[in-house]
Amino acid sequence: GVAGQGNYGYQAQAMGVPPGFAVPPIQNQPIMKEGTIWMPVPPSVPNCPPGLEYLTQIDQILIHQQIELLEILTGFETNNKYEIKNTLGQRVYFAAEDTECCTRVCCGPARPFTIRIVDNLGHEVITLQRPLRCSSCCFPCCLQELEVQSPPGTPVGYVVQNWHICLPKFTIQDEKRRDILKITGPCVVCSCCEDINFEVKSLDETATVGRISKQWTGFVREAFTDADNFGITFPMDLDVKMKAVMIGACFLIDFMFFEHGSDNKQRTGVWQ
Repeated sequence: GVAGQGNYGYQAQAMGVPPGFAVPPIQNQPIMKEGTIWMPVPPSVPNCPPGLEYLTQIDQILIHQQIELLEILTGFETNNKYEIKNTLGQRVYFAAEDTECCTRVCCGPARPFTIRIVDNLGHEVITLQRPLRCSSCCFPCCLQELEVQSPPGTPVGYVVQNWHICLPKFTIQDEKRRDILKITGPCVVCSCCEDINFEVKSLDETATVGRISKQWTGFVREAFTDADNFGITFPMDLDVKMKAVMIGACFLIDFMFFEHGSDNKQRTGVWQ
């Protein structure tokens, strides 16, 4: 269900690679570090932000939120941490939330946050910044927004929530605030024993070009933790900057709909 680049609704050079330039195959082997297999370091790619070369070689990302024992035992909200892997199970990035304790306690899932994403060399390659905004469709003038920076301090795109009476809808924008792609979720963001899919579509919403899926993790994990698993699919030839913004959109969706609030409940739509 993934369409070709001609259906994206915009004109952009694939992956920031000049015409005629071919990405050479990876020659080195996966890296084993502290019991974790890391994806091999890819060759550099012209016009690609440093650290995003990994994204030129994959069309699917798996995001696994780590279970925090302190949070399970005490109910005290800790900074979220995530492993970002390819389909071979190799770690591509590691993401960690950087939010103050008082902010986590007072604002809960609606909190503003900074998430720092590092590569297997420990370099921060992507920074996600979410300001404090409203997330209910009752307040259309102050809806959610996320800025994606790569390298840190250099915006490459934005995720902007769009007002809709019942559907979760977002727009992916480039660094110049031009609309690139749309994201549409289900009316009720709650299900049992099945995945929840947010479709990534072209600007006119006639073609599906990718998907962000919240994966069902089982009754025990779903009931007692807010550690979620996500899968992201996108075209292989999509600009790496937009791939990075889609990763940012996944984190925003996680906080908006799948993080438990102080009452241990999660939102089920744009009204709740």
